[in-house]
Amino acid sequence: MNIVKTKNLTFEYIRRDEEGNVEGITTAVDNVSLGVKQGDFVAILGHNGSGKSTLAKHINAILTPTEGTVWVDGMDTSDDGNVWNIRQRAGMVFQNPDNQIIGQVVEEDVGFGPENIGVPTKEIWERVEESLRAVGMYEYRKYSPNKLSGGQKQRVSIAGVLAMHPKCIVLDEPTAMLDPSGRKEVIRAVRALNEVENMTVILITHYMEEIIHADRVFVMDNGSIAMEGTPREIFSQVEKLKSLRLDVPQVTLLAYELKQRGIELPDGILTTEELVAALGL
Repeated sequence: MNIVKTKNLTFEYIRRDEEGNVEGITTAVDNVSLGVKQGDFVAILGHNGSGKSTLAKHINAILTPTEGTVWVDGMDTSDDGNVWNIRQRAGMVFQNPDNQIIGQVVEEDVGFGPENIGVPTKEIWERVEESLRAVGMYEYRKYSPNKLSGGQKQRVSIAGVLAMHPKCIVLDEPTAMLDPSGRKEVIRAVRALNEVENMTVILITHYMEEIIHADRVFVMDNGSIAMEGTPREIFSQVEKLKSLRLDVPQVTLLAYELKQRGIELPDGILTTEELVAALGL
């Protein structure tokens, strides 16, 4: 069964002047239909302005469709009576961890969500420990978030969402403000959640290296789905990705350019190890 499903989803931003008159309409998501199964790791790619973050906000019912329908765990996001339950099923992690961290101590911050939904105190502390261990931050539970690096703060943000026991976690460019080391930390934690906890992960990103372990990839352009497939299928189409103003991982690009020069290599090489093996080195 699909944990997330969209059918003909369209969303329009309406611009108004000071008198409230409509000045213009921008279609940010245009007739998108997709499904995400429980336990999938799905990546949604696209350049800035492609509509990927607007799509992400529909999964958590932050936005509701102008046209079409979004279902989360079978619940229609346009029904106000479902919003509370939808946000418990689909947790959201944003780009800037400072916008999500509100506690003075790491463990208090992670326990804030479960406390708000009335989880008994004993269970809150169990969830806090479980969530911090899942993202490798348990030893920092007594720290002030101000003392943490960007990557560590983002992992605490993820733990705060996990403590709500969602079925699905949506990460909207969670590494955009991090250095390469912080990006690796966060993606490693996200992959572990998917592989070990069978958590459904929807990762919104424009960093190609982050999606090579995804089950499926959707590439967005001008609000629509421009490409869909496995990472290998997507990265086999280097010229099309370039036309969509997207990069490809360096090793994939190197393999592509070697192939252009007559060296026999398979399409869509994703890792250095694959390239070394394909070259017989």
